[in-house]
Amino acid sequence: EAAQETVALIEAAGGEAMAFEADVTDETQVQALVDACMEAYGRVDVLHNNIGGQGTGRALDTITVDDWNATFARNVTTCMLTCRAVAPIMEQQGGGAIVNIASIAGIRHLNVPTAVYSATKGAMIEFTKNIAIQLAGKGIRANCVLPGYIDTPFILRLVNGKPSYTYKGYKTADEYRAARDAVIPSGRMGTGFDVAYASLFLASDDAEHITGTHLVVDGGVTATSPGV
Repeated sequence: EAAQETVALIEAAGGEAMAFEADVTDETQVQALVDACMEAYGRVDVLHNNIGGQGTGRALDTITVDDWNATFARNVTTCMLTCRAVAPIMEQQGGGAIVNIASIAGIRHLNVPTAVYSATKGAMIEFTKNIAIQLAGKGIRANCVLPGYIDTPFILRLVNGKPSYTYKGYKTADEYRAARDAVIPSGRMGTGFDVAYASLFLASDDAEHITGTHLVVDGGVTATSPGV
């Protein structure tokens, strides 16, 4: 339903889009997804990996093997499977661009325990650097976008039946949003469009000499240090 809503938005803006449902932790379904794209459009110019989640393992003593494996499957294996599937197509075409959405949690601590999530995002960043070098000679670029605090419906998600922000001591979503805004040098959380514009740049020909790196979209958070 959400994917179809996005299709409608793209079409309303004059673009063309198609939604395809798949479990991208499953390599068979990933291949079916890529095959469907090729059948519809005949080529793959851009791969944008934007699936992920935090899991439930935060503090070390709460991490389970099941959650560790599930979160790595969702955040890292999906990235590997899709990159592996499109790389031969892009090579045959003479080039392409891969944009993987990681997080600033992959390069710094965020003052709350997110051990599993941070490990997966760090892995995605290093994976992207590695394949960028492997694919550079084939005309394929690979980069990451690292969002910081972004104002999305994810803020309202439930964890074990309770709003996630209550676990951080906040009573309302607005209180949580205000606290997040306050720690950002630019004075506000980012939006989905902030991340989208960064992704569009890295996918575009304007970034044709950029590969194997990451673009931070966080309003200055990673340039700060904790107060004393």
